[in-house]
Amino acid sequence: MFWADKIAASTQGDSVVNDSKTPSGRVHVGSLRGVIVHDTIYRALKRANKPVTFLYGIDDYDALDGIPAYLDDARFREYLGQPLCNVPSPGEGASDYAKYYSGEFFQVFEELGVRPEIYYLRDLYRQGRLNSYIDTFLQKAHRVREAYKQVSGAERAENWYPFHPICENCGKIATTVVSDYNGKEVFYTCKPDAMSYVKGCGHSGWVSPFDGNGKLPWKVEWVAKWDLLGVTIELAGKDHSQKGGSRDVANAIYRKVFDKRPPFHSPYEFILVGGTKMSSSKGVGASAREVANLLPPQLLRFLMLRTQPKTAINFSPNYETITRLFRDYDTAIEKYGRLSAQEQQGDLSKDLLALLYSQLDDQIQPYHPFDFSTLISLLQVPHLDIEAEVHKRSEQPLTELDQQVVRQRIEVAQKWLNDYADPEEKLILYIDEIPPSVEGLEEAQRQYLGELATRLDNLETWDGETLQTEIFTTTKLLELPPKQAFPALYHSFLGKERGPKAGNLLSYLDRPFVVQRLRDVAQGRD
Repeated sequence: MFWADKIAASTQGDSVVNDSKTPSGRVHVGSLRGVIVHDTIYRALKRANKPVTFLYGIDDYDALDGIPAYLDDARFREYLGQPLCNVPSPGEGASDYAKYYSGEFFQVFEELGVRPEIYYLRDLYRQGRLNSYIDTFLQKAHRVREAYKQVSGAERAENWYPFHPICENCGKIATTVVSDYNGKEVFYTCKPDAMSYVKGCGHSGWVSPFDGNGKLPWKVEWVAKWDLLGVTIELAGKDHSQKGGSRDVANAIYRKVFDKRPPFHSPYEFILVGGTKMSSSKGVGASAREVANLLPPQLLRFLMLRTQPKTAINFSPNYETITRLFRDYDTAIEKYGRLSAQEQQGDLSKDLLALLYSQLDDQIQPYHPFDFSTLISLLQVPHLDIEAEVHKRSEQPLTELDQQVVRQRIEVAQKWLNDYADPEEKLILYIDEIPPSVEGLEEAQRQYLGELATRLDNLETWDGETLQTEIFTTTKLLELPPKQAFPALYHSFLGKERGPKAGNLLSYLDRPFVVQRLRDVAQGRD
């Protein structure tokens, strides 16, 4: 059984699935994993005909705790420590910092078919919906302190209270510390040394903690959201799910203060780029917007779902990774297409359920795949009508859906070539001149090219597999090791020792051109 269906099968009564994000900067593709995981649980519950609501929160009362490298440090430094919703927008089209970056993220949601009910923490605080929870936690601060100590070993002073007012003098929320509560107001100090990244102004005084005048610490706030919104399912990243970590602390607070069972939880792993966890505030990795601009939405969902949530995904849009992603997706499509109509409506295997939950409308539409790596190569052949070439190379006539998929993939392949391909991953064909690098070829290599020219000139068919077979056959005929033969071939057309599958490479080119080039190099007409 697919992991999301197992969760769905274990639920009873109405379910509320919740996820959230602090919009501290441009949202990276790594943050989409939690989004897709929760959306898939929501879909699995709907598929099981169980009542469910999917919520997504923007934690915009969190403090600005760093300035991303892509922003003007001088412009935003004065806002460090203030709630994100009180920081000016970095660009047009949004009222503030939090709305600017969350708005970009929600555009990606829509494209991925993710449509939760959105809520903002600013509204929960300012509308007074969290007032009763704030009062409860302040009244029972000793139990919150007990939970921290019991679970994580963190000591809190006896006059520590779980609340951070917005300083009336400087507007910071990160540096305020509450030391008393009289049932209506809290006494706080904006401490200069409370945080390493910003200094408090030193102001102190009494203020009401209600109606948006401050916020709960996020682990306590987590609990308040669970209870207010009726959350029954909320997973968390591995960093929050370690023994004694944030989720364990929140669970303990919920039990101690409310005597209630926490929502269902299971950890999920990160998306890594070159082994590094993606970070919004540090600007590490590719943004969700950039990756969504590159990958079709079904492929981006499939990237998240073909791997179990507890397994890390190492994503890097290099040639090997992106072509494998398309190949794996096409393999699943072909497998589904071979099923009978009755089998398609029955119990699907785990890989096909990953494919099903990757669709935007929960409906798989089979098509005849055209190899994505071949499209990348074809796009780099000069003067080629690529759509005509695709029609010529396809094993069957293309349906309207097939053509739509091909056109979409041509756009993806072109964008990948323009924006992501490394120089060594690009195919640079020497059409009008012979590459200078052939001057270094040995006599045995030139003899091989001459013999290959003759054999290719006499072939009945001109396709990748036939050419590949002939290329190998000629190496055996002349007893020339492939490690000498293939570099000679690549140097003749690409000016370097390596390239794509040689048979495919030659099949992209006209036979007379290939034969003449091989003969010219073989005869030393460099």
